[in-house]
Amino acid sequence: MSSDEIPQIIIDTRNAASGIPGESVEPRQTLPTEDMEPDPSKSIQLPPNRQKLVDDIIALYSCQPTVERVARYAPACVYDDQFVYANDRYKMAGQWYGLPKLFPASENLGYEIVKNDDTLIQFKNKQRWSFHLIPKKATINALVSLVLDPATKDSDFPLVLYHKDQANEKDYSHEGFGFSFKKKQADLVSGLMSTKEVKYFKGDENAAKEPVKKYGSGTNEAPLATHV
Repeated sequence: MSSDEIPQIIIDTRNAASGIPGESVEPRQTLPTEDMEPDPSKSIQLPPNRQKLVDDIIALYSCQPTVERVARYAPACVYDDQFVYANDRYKMAGQWYGLPKLFPASENLGYEIVKNDDTLIQFKNKQRWSFHLIPKKATINALVSLVLDPATKDSDFPLVLYHKDQANEKDYSHEGFGFSFKKKQADLVSGLMSTKEVKYFKGDENAAKEPVKKYGSGTNEAPLATHV
């Protein structure tokens, strides 16, 4: 796919990202409680650039993927939850665009920002999932941690380097069969997704292992305000 076919937001974020692998900034955490119930009234107020980021992440959880929302992630990002470990933006795109195929609906029931540090945003999130052919719905509370790319953390379009969705107080193991299954699941989904939106991110495949192709000036100073 030529650069002329790739949406400008993808090109801009490739140029703006630091190139740091998401796997090098994983937030390891053991929590004192497994209570992930959010209280929106206690939520920390975020500046507009970070609030827009969280709004886009919530929309992704709610089965509303767009190219711009997936472009919120750095090319060498990681997504890590109970079932999936995706370690580049191409695999990430497959996950977000595949979600509506698995769940006909997902409703956000509230979230609470609990931390806003230099490169880390954390929030408790409550999501209600619907299933195909099954009338029952599942409500899940989780702690979401977003580690921001330091090159873009203060820009109008901050990028996520590591996204962890933690369902209880215990952090995930990255060893053994379970972890291998999570990685293979991410590989499989991105390979099966044939939508043009996912293919736009094909150039980010293996971004953690080799430099991502940049366009234009190739600097890390591409202005991203026009995409907010």
